[in-house]
Amino acid sequence: MKSVIVIVIILGVLALLFILVINLRVTSYSTNKTYTNIENVPSENRIAIVLGARVWEDGSASNTLYDRVFTGVELYKAGKARKLLLSGGNEEPAVMKKLAIELGVPDEDIVTDDLGLRTYESCIRAKQVFEMDKAIIVTQNYHLPRSLYLCQSMGVDAIGVDSKLRDYEGERHFWLREYISRVLAWYDINFRAFPPEPIEKQPILR
Repeated sequence: MKSVIVIVIILGVLALLFILVINLRVTSYSTNKTYTNIENVPSENRIAIVLGARVWEDGSASNTLYDRVFTGVELYKAGKARKLLLSGGNEEPAVMKKLAIELGVPDEDIVTDDLGLRTYESCIRAKQVFEMDKAIIVTQNYHLPRSLYLCQSMGVDAIGVDSKLRDYEGERHFWLREYISRVLAWYDINFRAFPPEPIEKQPILR
């Protein structure tokens, strides 16, 4: 019985070490590539990818989603982003677009992608479908390292802007969830075959 307990403890320690190492690997992709002040974001030929988040049952944006869209709009107004790519699943992109227009972005400078069901899909579609080589990822600080890792690993030269404008309910859970999500992202990049290039492209910048 003692030997079984020892083996379980050793395996548990190894699992924790594995998670730690992978997290360090993933977060290294965000070193010197994240910004909290929009004024410091380089003025380059980039599209802002605003990642989706929860929409309430009444069709309104959650605080998390509102802050992402608001930050994307501020980037656009500051001349840091030429267009906004609003990527999410289900009704998220439509809610994001409505909000972005209300905040002052013209319809012609907004592109929606309702097949961005996960961060993985948002990044691979940014590269394969929308033919983006550069991007600004807009999401909260706990989500940025994984997002930057995925996009950069897929060939998108990405920088990130932190859209955390307040404290969120359940934020501690979000941070803890990211430790596992980063391991899954690392698995996707290293062991999952990328989907084939789509026949129909929708390049944002022509």
